[in-house]
Amino acid sequence: MTPTEEPQPALPYGTPAAPRIAVRGEAHLEVDPEIARIAITLTARGTDRRTALTDLTHRNTTALDLIKSYGEAVTHIETGAYSISPELTRHGRGERIRAYHGRVHITAELTDFTALGELTTRLADLDLTRIDGPWWDLRPDSPAHRQARRQAVHEAVQRAREYAEALGTTLAALVELADIGADNSPPHLAAPAGALRSRAFAGGAPEEAPALDLEPQRQHVHAQVNARFTMNPPQL
Repeated sequence: MTPTEEPQPALPYGTPAAPRIAVRGEAHLEVDPEIARIAITLTARGTDRRTALTDLTHRNTTALDLIKSYGEAVTHIETGAYSISPELTRHGRGERIRAYHGRVHITAELTDFTALGELTTRLADLDLTRIDGPWWDLRPDSPAHRQARRQAVHEAVQRAREYAEALGTTLAALVELADIGADNSPPHLAAPAGALRSRAFAGGAPEEAPALDLEPQRQHVHAQVNARFTMNPPQL
């Protein structure tokens, strides 16, 4: 190649001396969930703003103390939306405030599913408290993701070998390996929004309610790769 010549890009196809094989490898695993999330909504109502705010603050503190009492079983606690809003009367002249409504949302993430059932029941026993969930999931660094990717690569290599063997030859080299799982595979997240396992409005009870028996939802992990190989020229 002379100094004025530019390097030529690699051809996207094979040649008689180096035929190419393009395959896709896929993996689909079904594994147990590793974490569960629940959403707690606390509400309060008072004839004046201060009463509603005081009651909501008390319920929020009670719920947080209860969640935190489970120690390492709870890996994450997060407070979401918080609101205090007036309720206006529907009749009469002018606008008059009938009551104030307060609301606060808490999200808790647990790894101990035995503690999850007990905590869910105890939270549902609190006054004006609503529980939604659980939503099952895997950790972002779960070994299941790595296992699925490895299986997808192994399947791609095995499929390419079978094509080469069908032509009476063998693979020569790997040309390209592309991870397409992030674009084309279904999400591996847990239960959809409609699959709620526990929802409750409950007042205080004189006796502690039994722990809720929850069955973890199996998680589906997908991985896909595209692979291109060259093979030794077959004798056709």
